[in-house]
Amino acid sequence: MHRKPHLPHKVCAHCARPFAWRRKWARCWEDVRHCSERCRREARHQERAP
Repeated sequence: MHRKPHLPHKVCAHCARPFAWRRKWARCWEDVRHCSERCRREARHQERAP
């Protein structure tokens, strides 16, 4: 029995792609907004740019 389809999903705030729950996000899933470190960095960079 494969459990992956039952994981919660979110949509990335930067690239708008869906991503699934990861074990490392178990304690902070409500705070996760980006699918990857790259999206998080790019979003912060765009936020600072005038």
